[in-house]
Amino acid sequence: MKDLTQGRPMKIIIWFAVPLLLGNLFQQFYNLADARIVGQFLGEESYAAVGATSSLNSTVIGFLNGLTTGFGLVTARFFGAKDKEKVKQTVAATLTLGFATAAVLTVLSLVFLDPLLRLINVGDDIFTASRSYISVILAGMSVTMCYNIAAALMRAVGDTVMPLVFLVVSAFVNIGLDLLFICAFGMGVEGAAYATLISQAVSVALCVRYMFTRHTELLPSRRHFRFSRSLAGDMYAQGASMGLMYSLVSIGSLVMQGTINGFGTETIASHAASRKISEMFMTPFSVFGAAAANFAGQNYGAGRLDRVRKGFYDATLLAWIWSAVSVIANYAFAPFMIRLVTGMDNPFITDLSVSYLRFNTPFYFILSIVIVFRNALQGIGVKLFPLISSLVELAGKLLIAALLAPRIGYTGVKVSEPLVWIVMAGILSIGFFSNKDIRRSRTSRPVTKLAAAK
Repeated sequence: MKDLTQGRPMKIIIWFAVPLLLGNLFQQFYNLADARIVGQFLGEESYAAVGATSSLNSTVIGFLNGLTTGFGLVTARFFGAKDKEKVKQTVAATLTLGFATAAVLTVLSLVFLDPLLRLINVGDDIFTASRSYISVILAGMSVTMCYNIAAALMRAVGDTVMPLVFLVVSAFVNIGLDLLFICAFGMGVEGAAYATLISQAVSVALCVRYMFTRHTELLPSRRHFRFSRSLAGDMYAQGASMGLMYSLVSIGSLVMQGTINGFGTETIASHAASRKISEMFMTPFSVFGAAAANFAGQNYGAGRLDRVRKGFYDATLLAWIWSAVSVIANYAFAPFMIRLVTGMDNPFITDLSVSYLRFNTPFYFILSIVIVFRNALQGIGVKLFPLISSLVELAGKLLIAALLAPRIGYTGVKVSEPLVWIVMAGILSIGFFSNKDIRRSRTSRPVTKLAAAK
């Protein structure tokens, strides 16, 4: 348990972010392990089959991830306000609202799975394999949500270390099960999906056991499950806002994936490889965004608006430092990283992936503003500007998919994200600098606690 309202903001954000970063890298690590084992032992078509569904997976799972993260931010604000009773009520509401939402999404996604795969142009040559893989992932989304809930609640009270430990364990379990199911049992891409879910279930079990022994301040009793319309409304507004923010980003990627799937198997494999590498380099941005959101949430609940503003700036500075590292690494080592991820030595795949990475990474300085500001604004309860920025991203990708990509091919895909990042950064900067609490923090140092549910 860590109080983020005390100490130097930069030091606190780094302290919070490092375990979270390592945890996210391990999560990326076992996603990469899936891809590498599939590519090396099952071949190019199976690799493309998994890659063709990645954006659909991100859309559905991303909504649940954003939902539980938003719930956790409400918990963080009450924790910052030192309201222990409200903290437990938010935990109870998180469990109730989270499981109900996951159940509905599971049914809907499985019922409409075939039309969704056709909608994103999954080809007949990989359709069966893609369906086998994604159906297992979607059927088990409640397992993924359980880990997201546990991790979000622990982050809300400042604990990012133990979720990291549990992810390390699950990463190695995942690799072992990948090899067992694919190589020994011959289960194909479906085996990789089962390995992912079982390893996530292991991390869930470890998180729950730890919370019952070390985070009893989060454990609700029966009375905390009594329905409160005002609390449920506030939590679902916060959670749905972040969930929509996450899923709108993914829907935009889903639309682009539909365009990419029309370019052929080699291009699908190339884009899947470059996206896996770019997602790995983008992970620290998400981490700094999550750190800024939780830091802002606790300090907003405690009425420390001066620290909220400083947290925005410090998290952005850290993200810019990582942007510089990303540019250097991608220009120096992109071909090696592509071959390492795919387990293949196809010149077309390597060259196309390298061109994508080297074009996109210089724009990470803009992307860092987008991610940090979007998350931190959510941390202080500002929902409109982050949501507008996500709608702009969706609209931009829809226009590019409809107008640009058909005319200039894969080059249109490459330029799509940098263009929308620039517009989004402008919108979020307006949201930040026009916020009345941020403006007030420049002239005062409030010490009274704010209403955490404001």
